[in-house]
Amino acid sequence: MSDWLTGSMEAHIAALRDCVAAESAAMDNLAARLTATLRGGGKLLVCGNGGSACDAMHIAGEFVGRFTRERAGFPAIALSADAGILTAVGNDYGFDSVFSRQVEAYGQPGDVLIALSTSGRSPNVLKALEMARTRGLHSALFTGSRGQDMAHVADQLIVVPATETARVQEVHIFLLHLLADRVEAALMESAA
Repeated sequence: MSDWLTGSMEAHIAALRDCVAAESAAMDNLAARLTATLRGGGKLLVCGNGGSACDAMHIAGEFVGRFTRERAGFPAIALSADAGILTAVGNDYGFDSVFSRQVEAYGQPGDVLIALSTSGRSPNVLKALEMARTRGLHSALFTGSRGQDMAHVADQLIVVPATETARVQEVHIFLLHLLADRVEAALMESAA
């Protein structure tokens, strides 16, 4: 295997291994919270920019559609998915408000907001987290090492111990898949 492939693979494995070791309790807590929210009729909101916007849409699709089990859909909204809303809010209020305005519109007390930001400092993501707090949502910020000091902005902070955007995003999608699997299994067990 070539050196560049080996180096990238080793960095990915190290980030994944270290994150799972450090954040397993936080992931357990988030899974339990999200399970209770969905069981009680609440919903999941997810936001992020760029690749994280795509990851938000991906994971919302896993909840609304299915992850690995046939079941009814779970309510989840990717706040990056509606071009009309993004452009209207961006034009009228500024890009910093594209997610917070949707949290204000859709979020209800007890819902869950998962915010994805590799740096932990995206202004529109931070405003969404502020609005989640105001509206009584439980919030989790998935970030990388550069955002490790941002615990004050969310109820839960899940940090991938890496600075390279690609490694952080790779681990985020892995963690989101684990979350979808855990929540789906728990909700199906309780429905049986």
